[in-house]
Amino acid sequence: MRTHRVFELVLQRDHPGVSLTADGSALRSSTGQRYFAKLGTASEKDQFIGEAESLKAIELAAPDLAPKLVDCGIIDSTTKERDADVGRPYFLSEYKDIGSLSPAAAKVLGKRLATELHAYKSTEGFGFHVPTYCGQTRQENGWYESWPECFDALVGGLADKLKTQGDYDGLCKQIEEVRGRVIPALLGPLVIQPVLLHGDLWSGNIGVDRATGAPVIFDPSSYFGHNEADLAIGRMFGGIPESFYTTYHEHLPKSEPQEQYGLRQDLYQLYHYLNHTVLFGGGYARSARQKMDRLLGEVRTK
Repeated sequence: MRTHRVFELVLQRDHPGVSLTADGSALRSSTGQRYFAKLGTASEKDQFIGEAESLKAIELAAPDLAPKLVDCGIIDSTTKERDADVGRPYFLSEYKDIGSLSPAAAKVLGKRLATELHAYKSTEGFGFHVPTYCGQTRQENGWYESWPECFDALVGGLADKLKTQGDYDGLCKQIEEVRGRVIPALLGPLVIQPVLLHGDLWSGNIGVDRATGAPVIFDPSSYFGHNEADLAIGRMFGGIPESFYTTYHEHLPKSEPQEQYGLRQDLYQLYHYLNHTVLFGGGYARSARQKMDRLLGEVRTK
């Protein structure tokens, strides 16, 4: 990793004279600390800000569960190395050497999510104050009074992207059926508070800090929503020990009506299948259709 003067200038605010050198995939300061740093293009500004604001919120809710943000901003004439740098976003956080999540650490993570992250409530409603990105997909966010409204807007954003891509007319028609019938039926009865979500909690964004053995989550696309929505993508792709889910629900039981928990998980997984269709197409569209077939069939019989 190549250093850039903007990162030294950021650190020198609190540590005058500090310097940085490349250290594998990290930057190491002259004081011995390691940092994760990245520079983006001007078009990636909102993506950097979304990740930074997500990490700031997670740190408030569950200290040390995610890497601490040091700074995120835009390079200007005083921090540039060359003229082309002006307008580029930068991101600097603490560096964690992350390994695979063990069953023991998964239990700790389950408890911390249930009792800290998913206990941190919004006073503004459902949503988030800036756009965030699930993978490369922009989530516009904003604030909503109810969870059905918020989730419908998230799904609607994906539907709009699929319509723009073309070749998904049938899929988009099914999405509209789900929005009109399934979302109100499954999410309308919930009596819940908007709590902070990671937003993309699959096994690739979870690990263990090799230095401490503590669980770590990273690469968030946060918003305030229904806690169960954070559990869906992990089951889609596997890799998260079952001890995580067991411990989680020991501390935070399934929402009422509990008998609809499985259908709600299908609905929340549908969001991620649709997002992967936007990003990658192919078999994810088939998986999305299968989820919608089941949801529309089950809701019709109730």
